[in-house]
Amino acid sequence: MIRIFVLVAGMEYRINQLIDHALAANRVTGTVVIVYRDGEPVFRRATGFADREAGKPVGFDTIFRLASVTKPLVAATALAMVERGLLGLSDTAASHLPWFHPRLETGEVPDITVHHLLTHTSGLVYDPSLEQLPPDMAVSLGLSDTDLDFEANFSRLNAVPLPFRPGSQWAYGPSIDVLGAIIAKLHGGSLEEAVVHYVCNPLGLADTRFHVTDPERLAVPYADASPIPIRMPDPWASTDADGWTIAFSPSRIFNPKAFQSGGAGMAGTADEIMTFLETLRLGGGGILKPETVDMGFANQIGAVNREEPGMKFGYFGAVVEDPAASGTPQSRGTVCWGGVYGLNWFVDRQNALSVLSVTNNALEGCMGEYPARITEAVYGA
Repeated sequence: MIRIFVLVAGMEYRINQLIDHALAANRVTGTVVIVYRDGEPVFRRATGFADREAGKPVGFDTIFRLASVTKPLVAATALAMVERGLLGLSDTAASHLPWFHPRLETGEVPDITVHHLLTHTSGLVYDPSLEQLPPDMAVSLGLSDTDLDFEANFSRLNAVPLPFRPGSQWAYGPSIDVLGAIIAKLHGGSLEEAVVHYVCNPLGLADTRFHVTDPERLAVPYADASPIPIRMPDPWASTDADGWTIAFSPSRIFNPKAFQSGGAGMAGTADEIMTFLETLRLGGGGILKPETVDMGFANQIGAVNREEPGMKFGYFGAVVEDPAASGTPQSRGTVCWGGVYGLNWFVDRQNALSVLSVTNNALEGCMGEYPARITEAVYGA
């Protein structure tokens, strides 16, 4: 097995320098960075502000909005149900949700399977225009506030033609939200109850929930701005460098009427997310079988292309297929993803690494320079 040859002390110095510079430059407001190697924590730091205006520091017990870091938790829940024969990867969404039947441009209603939902090959796309439709047609994509439940919200997609036949292309979208609706129905309660049953309770995750367990520990979200990040308004819309608009509502997590977004709705602490990531890296612990984890970490979209060179997709996140093409120091087979409220993670099983960087900064902490430099600092790139 290949191992990275990085002195822990050198890595600590590089990451600390990077964090200090990012805070001084006001690129991030508060951050927690945790690195595990060979099952041991080799870097842990919590610094900056959970609430800048109140002078409240970030701690390891600070609760952050997880955004799309929710997705692998929900995916693990679905796979645990697959292992128990409660759900099948080839099951169609409509077989569990009779109200969900999106159509192609031709009018045909294609089969959207659980596999399609897990891999984002379903044809469901994060299209900002869906949230800008008239109130009786608008679809919440998981971050914006709503009083709609799963059926009331996602049945509206029946009137929106799918841009491609399921399985033929990859596109990031609300697939895991629809999967969450299936999980909740099969479990016979809420999506939170299912995730807690199959993932959080077995791992002892007490704060990883679709609600905030302790509002006093919740980090204030900050929005990218110049010269310094601003306390995020509610609502707030951000447009990234590629023109992708994202609608945020920090108060959504306090709205009990809003559907529990399987793609973006959870909150939790950095330590608990690292516990989950390390559980996957080590083979699933008490939540999944090793062969199921292997399946989740493998390329599950075959020859279907993604916009990012050298990258494919599994069941938990993106999969590095060609490190040189993707321009990353990560090993082939590394799985990675993030959350737009300011999180980024990767698991490099070849090098026995789990790495998590958490900030309260959208979008910098997720897809900005900060997480990219964290990766480089870990590998000494």
